[in-house]
Amino acid sequence: MNLQARKLDLIEYLIQINDEKVINQIERLLDQSKSIPFSQTELISRAKQSNLDYQMGKIKTQEQLESDSTHW
Repeated sequence: MNLQARKLDLIEYLIQINDEKVINQIERLLDQSKSIPFSQTELISRAKQSNLDYQMGKIKTQEQLESDSTHW
């Protein structure tokens, strides 16, 4: 069965589901699949950049972050 046929089968299956709990579980699963974890190389690079930023004083206090977040 090719990918297109499998997608159509899934759509037909979803249409027939009447249990909201099952739909909620499927939605949670889809939400989890959207978040792509960082590779080890990316994590190390981000950590090194964070350390450099900290050493250069590129930081914000908790109060500054809270103030900034009110404008989002």
